[in-house]
Amino acid sequence: MTHVTAAPAATDPGAAVTRGADAPRVTGRRRREKRRQRLEILLFVTPALALMAIFVVYPVYSAARMSFYRWKGFGPMVDFVGLDNYALVLSDDVFTDAVTHNFIIVFASILVQLPLGLALALLLNRRIRARGLLRTIIFVPYVLAEVIAGVVWFQLLQPRSGLLEQMLSSVGIPVPEQGFLGTPDLALTTVFVVLTWKYLGLAVLLFLAGLQGVPDELHEAAQLDGASWWQVQRRISVPLIAPTIRTWVFLSMIGSLQLFDMVWILTGGGPANATTTMATYLVSQGTQRSNYGIAGAASVVLFFIGFAMAVAYQFLVLRRDTKADA
Repeated sequence: MTHVTAAPAATDPGAAVTRGADAPRVTGRRRREKRRQRLEILLFVTPALALMAIFVVYPVYSAARMSFYRWKGFGPMVDFVGLDNYALVLSDDVFTDAVTHNFIIVFASILVQLPLGLALALLLNRRIRARGLLRTIIFVPYVLAEVIAGVVWFQLLQPRSGLLEQMLSSVGIPVPEQGFLGTPDLALTTVFVVLTWKYLGLAVLLFLAGLQGVPDELHEAAQLDGASWWQVQRRISVPLIAPTIRTWVFLSMIGSLQLFDMVWILTGGGPANATTTMATYLVSQGTQRSNYGIAGAASVVLFFIGFAMAVAYQFLVLRRDTKADA
């Protein structure tokens, strides 16, 4: 039996030299592409970073620096007091009550606006008459400026002369002597009702957008299997828009912590500090009493509370959505 040994494949020295010469060109081209991509990213990101530095980073730095001084808003800051302003803020019952009011609004918004907004979104997602008109009516309050909405509700809730109180009195419903906004036990609840009217449209809009992304095939398959409309929504629609719901909860939490406009217009934080929030507290200390050091300390405390809640919610709740996308 004859064994045939295969001859080694002939190599082309010219091809090897060509490949060796092309390698630096390819490497240089890739480097130029990466450099161009970095420049493009820098070009588009720089304006946003500049705006963030001017309107976010610098104000936070200024407030933090201000919080270490006793300063009335004019002249140089020379009266350094260290952490005394923070001690005054954290020991002030008005500020601790303001923190409590903010957290009450945070949890009340989630417990009330979430089921109400979800129910309205599920209803408006169906094919019903005047669906477009109903969507517009619900969303219009959110489009209105806070100042306009606040002034309108302030006039409606005026004691004895407000239209709302006159309507309630005409049908025999008793109204408080000082009005809904002037009674300490009712003022915060009244403000929350106005806030729900104002911001419910955002929840409905986000939930409707999420429901539009649910495939109709899933609904049809469930209905063919004998599922009712309620079962389809509970088992399919709501679970599929869970990331949208979690995003709205995050936005609602941050917005409730920063609440200022509507409270300031309706009550100014009163009566008897019954509706004071952290934002109204620091504005009152700064612009009305010229205690800018205390206002700066209160703003830093508000910043850290909001930042801590945002980071905790990101890692505990929103992280599952980013993991799913990855």
